Amino acid sequence: MAGGAEGPTLEFSPTWVLAVVCTVIVVISLAVERFLHYAGKYLKKRNQKPLFQALQKIKEELMLLGFISLLLTVFQDRISKMCISEELANKWLPCKKEAPHEDSGTTSHFLTNFLPSGGRRLLAEHSAASSDYCSGKGKVPLLSLTALHHLHIFIFVLAVVHVVFCALTILLGGAQIRLWKRWEDAIQKEYDPEEDSRTKFTRVQDHTFIRGRFLGFSKSFSVLSWVHSFFKQFYASVTKSDYRTLRLGFIMAHCRGNPKFNFHKYMIRALEADFKKVVGISWYLWLFVVVFLLLNVYGWHAYFWISFIPLILLLAVGTKLEHVITQLAQDVAQKHTAVAGDLVVQPSDDHFWFHRPRLVLVLIHIILFQNSFELAFLFFTWIQYDYKSCIMGEVRYIIPRLAIGVFVQLLCSYRTLPLYAIVTQMGTSLKKAIFDEHIQQGLVGWARHARENVNLRKTAADGSSTQMGSKEGPEGVELTKTGGNGTEMGDVEAPEIKQS
Repeated sequence: MAGGAEGPTLEFSPTWVLAVVCTVIVVISLAVERFLHYAGKYLKKRNQKPLFQALQKIKEELMLLGFISLLLTVFQDRISKMCISEELANKWLPCKKEAPHEDSGTTSHFLTNFLPSGGRRLLAEHSAASSDYCSGKGKVPLLSLTALHHLHIFIFVLAVVHVVFCALTILLGGAQIRLWKRWEDAIQKEYDPEEDSRTKFTRVQDHTFIRGRFLGFSKSFSVLSWVHSFFKQFYASVTKSDYRTLRLGFIMAHCRGNPKFNFHKYMIRALEADFKKVVGISWYLWLFVVVFLLLNVYGWHAYFWISFIPLILLLAVGTKLEHVITQLAQDVAQKHTAVAGDLVVQPSDDHFWFHRPRLVLVLIHIILFQNSFELAFLFFTWIQYDYKSCIMGEVRYIIPRLAIGVFVQLLCSYRTLPLYAIVTQMGTSLKKAIFDEHIQQGLVGWARHARENVNLRKTAADGSSTQMGSKEGPEGVELTKTGGNGTEMGDVEAPEIKQS
């Protein structure tokens, strides 16, 4: 029993080997856990709650990844002993099946070599055992242990690449947005309350924002404006004039009483709050993984065509965001020849798809994941099976896939994400990031306190009606007003807001 085909069990394994292996695994796990812990403490110390929540999201993904790994490990024997007919096993293959050769070692490439030779032999022996089990029934295994091992590695690579690419996108996009801080600082320094109170007129057609965005086309003939928006996303996607005009439109629509509102700081907070949604892998994204794996059939070159999906979506999102700015300029230019004061645009959800600015964030999430999947699968197959493997495809398909992936990553980081950060503020509603964290907590507490008082008043009013029966008089009205404690509804005191 000790030296069976499957190798020695723990009963006959050297204790020093067990101790060394456990020590290495525990040390690596603790190092990663401590790194994430101190990263979270650092973000909380810097009052970066949105980024802290994004870090928590990454932890959730790692936990999900660990659970998937556990399931694959626990059920690998059962999966390998599930048998199907040979006819089904030969359908929809990623590579054309050929006669086996003794030296065809695609399954023992780079990542598999991390296993010791005994481990590889163990996988081979397990596969042979499962093959013998199914061959006795005239069938073949549903999935070999080697294929399960490679699937295990791919899921890990996908999760890591997705998190890294999302973080890279936010870092590069955030760096680009922070360059706009000099525009915000210049506006703050130029603001003069006395000059702002004087009545002045602005010729609309002479304004820099209008000259750069309005092409003189009516809404019924807007094809050229869409073409202009398409090319605009590649160069000078947001100019200083765009920033000043959109900033003023936001302030006049949402915080007219605070003309020195720090729009740039608010925009950074809103982007950080959205980051936690982008870094996660939602259920529909895992569905994409299943569909993409299904379509990887020999001769279809599915991954080559799939690589165009994030590219097309990204160009559509960039064009739409640029066109929203063009529409804002067009609305002003077609209605006014001159305006009193500065040029002001009117934010509205009507400029966005289905009147939902948040839909843009969902599309960016899908774009980043699909691009991460494409590059992760490309790198995985390249390292695991070598670039000459049939699963990689021909070189004429590999190079465009790699080029498209890099282009999508750079364009999304440097152009589309900054565009998203500013243009989605041109919607009708506000984001809660407009309030600092301590103010958000105070408002939430005040609202909860107010709801509790309303419920108390309703309870008191119901109790009063029950006791009075059909009697009507001023006492009942007085009870309803006071709620039993003499506090008017309009006089509910908000809790004290303290700096955290």
